[in-house]
Amino acid sequence: MEQTRLNAYHIMWLFVFFDLPVTTKKERKDASRFRKDLLNDGFSMMQFSVYNRHCASKESANVHINRVKAFVPEKGQVSILAVTDKQYGNITNFWGKKSKPLPEGPRQLEMF
Repeated sequence: MEQTRLNAYHIMWLFVFFDLPVTTKKERKDASRFRKDLLNDGFSMMQFSVYNRHCASKESANVHINRVKAFVPEKGQVSILAVTDKQYGNITNFWGKKSKPLPEGPRQLEMF
């Protein structure tokens, strides 16, 4: 069995961007349910309609992409972007006029 060491090109980050209607009570409930489903699947809110999640591999990312597809509401737009850890490391975040460094990603335990 061939083992692949974790590196910045195998580790993935998923971003879910969405614009959901919230005009009716049902639409608000659906949008709220979608956000809760994302959180329950391990996503973190980056901005109100942008969530992200760390995945140890492309295969893991595909599992989570399929989960998101399963709970997309009937109305609105949802986009999913997968980037490598290496690409994600180039992000620059601003809070006001000051830039903050990206928090260190989750530590991975390597058994072998």
